[in-house]
Amino acid sequence: MLAIETRNLTRRFGPTLAVDAVSLNVPKGCVYGFMGRNGAGKTTTLKMLLGLIRADQGTIRIAGIDARADRLGAARCMGALLEAHGFYVHLSGRENLDITRTLLGLSRSEVDRVLEIVDLRRQADRRVGGYSLGMRQRLGIARAMLGSPAVLILDEPTNGLDPDGIADMRTFLRDLPVRTGATVLLSSHLLGEVEQVADRVGIVHQGRLVLEDDLVSLRAGQAPRLRLGCDAPEQARALLAGLGLTLSVDPQGGLVSLQPSDDAPGIARQLNRTLVEAGIGVHELSPCPRSLEDIYRDITLMSPNPTEEAA
Repeated sequence: MLAIETRNLTRRFGPTLAVDAVSLNVPKGCVYGFMGRNGAGKTTTLKMLLGLIRADQGTIRIAGIDARADRLGAARCMGALLEAHGFYVHLSGRENLDITRTLLGLSRSEVDRVLEIVDLRRQADRRVGGYSLGMRQRLGIARAMLGSPAVLILDEPTNGLDPDGIADMRTFLRDLPVRTGATVLLSSHLLGEVEQVADRVGIVHQGRLVLEDDLVSLRAGQAPRLRLGCDAPEQARALLAGLGLTLSVDPQGGLVSLQPSDDAPGIARQLNRTLVEAGIGVHELSPCPRSLEDIYRDITLMSPNPTEEAA
């Protein structure tokens, strides 16, 4: 069963088409990376999923529940962390959670349960005003987990964190479905971070979902590349063109593009021999897997700049 399913989800703000017929398929129990530039339509889509704004067109199902037919039932299946935390900074972390716990009609033990998951038990009785940004992010996730929702929607959970905080959050998010049983939809424009935690990704560009796939399948379908470091990259580029190979030069070295069916080791041997015989010294020749950022760039490179998201 899909944890989140949308069909032709559409939203306009005046003349601006912010979300254009987006159809998401988020499997149960995964971390789903929902990616795109700022202004691509991510936040508007999340707000429609959460029922904060209405879709102009399309359907939403959360844990099998039709959100239009049973809005409250769908809402009860979700917990969310949006960029604005909305904590009472003069209260402790526990007191902030207890307010939400009371509104939801949950037992007091629920607060201890979520504090344990996010590793904030020892800091729970401190004022939130004294929390670091990373601690506030974890507290926000704890609040989202109150009541054990089937789906957690987290908008930019690493935003503003320092490198250590990002690394800690990365580990936490990767383990979250196993620890809680929840499906995690993670929205971010930091593709490198998403790549390290997600099982499945969806890329939105100019309001449209331009790619959705499992990360393993996506990587397997990409043509390999070789990173080439040599003494004369421009001369190497001309020589390789004669072999039908394209060399793009960047500050870290050249990237030789191959085809999915190419024999990469064989081409590497041929490439090395050609350059050495031409008197060009080769100091690096290694496989260079395509990153999620590379894939995203390829998909969106030929598109015009996205319109600014209205929301």
